[in-house]
Amino acid sequence: MPGSPGARRVTSVAALHLVLDAAAARAPERVAIEEAEGGRITYGELARLSNRFRDWLLASGVRPGDRVGIYLPKSIDAVAGIFGALKAGAAYVPVDPGSPPARAAYVLHDCAVRALLLDRSLWGPLEPELAASGGLLEGTGRGLALARALDAAGAPETPAPSGTVVPPLDSLAYLLYTSGSTGRPKGVMLSHLAALSFVDWCSEVFAPTDRDCFSSHAPFHFDLSILDLYVSLKHGARLVLIGEELGKEPQALAPVMAERGITVWYSTPSILGLLGQYGRLERYDLSALRLVLFAGEVFPVPALRALTRRLPHPRYFNLYGPTETNVCTYCEVPLPVPDDRTEPYPIGATCAHLASRVVDEVGRDVPAGTEGELVIAGPGVMSGYWNLPERNAEAFLVDAAGRRWYRTGDVVVEAEGGIYLFRGRRDRMVKRRGYRIELGEIEAGLAAHPAVREVAVVAAPDETSGVVITAFLGCHDGARPTIIELKRFCLERLPRYMAPDRFRFVDRLPRTATDKIDYQTLKAAP
Repeated sequence: MPGSPGARRVTSVAALHLVLDAAAARAPERVAIEEAEGGRITYGELARLSNRFRDWLLASGVRPGDRVGIYLPKSIDAVAGIFGALKAGAAYVPVDPGSPPARAAYVLHDCAVRALLLDRSLWGPLEPELAASGGLLEGTGRGLALARALDAAGAPETPAPSGTVVPPLDSLAYLLYTSGSTGRPKGVMLSHLAALSFVDWCSEVFAPTDRDCFSSHAPFHFDLSILDLYVSLKHGARLVLIGEELGKEPQALAPVMAERGITVWYSTPSILGLLGQYGRLERYDLSALRLVLFAGEVFPVPALRALTRRLPHPRYFNLYGPTETNVCTYCEVPLPVPDDRTEPYPIGATCAHLASRVVDEVGRDVPAGTEGELVIAGPGVMSGYWNLPERNAEAFLVDAAGRRWYRTGDVVVEAEGGIYLFRGRRDRMVKRRGYRIELGEIEAGLAAHPAVREVAVVAAPDETSGVVITAFLGCHDGARPTIIELKRFCLERLPRYMAPDRFRFVDRLPRTATDKIDYQTLKAAP
């Protein structure tokens, strides 16, 4: 069985938020966070601002175990809000500011947030749907908006000296909402122990120091952000926040990487592929970059080869894992990538703080070299899904000793040396731009269109974009919507990354002998 038994509970601090206070105590004047647009804050200033927000939350009635929504663009204000929520003993719930208002409202209602920190520009569409205690910021950036809001609320400028709550390690630290097969997103519950065990594993493997400068490319509602935020701050490094718009522009990213002296880059392969293709990397001094980490989807070998030829000096690591485990396996990519290689690199060996098995449909171990489902156990695994007991029962395999193993749904083969090769998914879930997408959620969204009688969504691999999503629609007589109308309808109900690439109209969806939608026939359609 590859991987350790996952029994180690080595953590450097007693709670996730204490990484900031420890770093601030060591070097309060060191720059902690920079915004790509120019704002910056030191460790001491960030600690004080998060403490002020902590005190406001506690005075507002937030108690340990409550949930605090963070509905802001990526900014210093958002980071201070996250740490303030944790310091109050609450769990933070980051909400995608680009998601449709109805989806954002569902997330905040579902986990019953006790308080909400948001940009006023995002409040309008939510106001009729959301009745939560809200802290409204007039814009974001540099931490100034949060400070002004706290001033306006009468929060003392000097935080309480000992107000930080240190909850038990198994307490909920944050909720990340992922795509759900029922058409509604589901909340993944991660504890302080789950996050800290991962942060400490990263510290051992990647050896960060206070001389490092980390990128923060992933949004805070995406699990890649856990490495960005907490590994960098734990070690007193600088963290450069890269907003959503900048993050999509490879020609603009390369100069930021050079100017800020980024040493550790972490993102999905899709943006790295664009950097290699369009980033004009040879024009910039990227000699400071020592680590390139990627996760969330398969990195097509041609794109990886092109990137590593333009940027050959860093070490490259493929990190694999669903939100429910964060990273659970990893593999360093040996360079150079051979000209004749076509097979994607392995997802690698199990992280030292976790344990892994490969099992068949009934949970029995399969021999090495045989396809099976990867299951994971250990301190880094989620506590469960928020308020979904039936889904929790399906998500875990419990062995004879009573140990819970999370069913990843990923089909792998164990190769020589305990290295895993990824083979695909067991269910109707795909990964796109690093996000896991339940095709059923897209179907549920499109089914709400009044012109749609029936809908089926399929996905196919694509060498350029990773995956292409096609929606097949059967419509009521005389009620076929335009493609523009369908795209607009999707963007009102689904995150942008879930919108289908193609729409196909059919008179009737194909069915199997048991009258189920015949997805295989749809996949084979020209």
